[in-house]
Amino acid sequence: MTKEDRTKYQVYSALAMLLAGVALSVAGFLVPPVGEISDSVLWFFAQCLIYAGSIFGVSIYVQSKFTELKEEMSKRS
Repeated sequence: MTKEDRTKYQVYSALAMLLAGVALSVAGFLVPPVGEISDSVLWFFAQCLIYAGSIFGVSIYVQSKFTELKEEMSKRS
């Protein structure tokens, strides 16, 4: 698996988790009792946000550190 494929799968899975969380949250408003969301729905939505944030945040952090390392190595050469 190439790096581009892995990144693509990470982004797609993070977006799918966000969509699932939003869809379940909206469904929570529509089922009886209307307008009240269960704690389990809120927990699932929080987990979706954490997963998506970790995918995007970790990849951005790692890419920035690699860029800094490359710049440092090129300065020393």
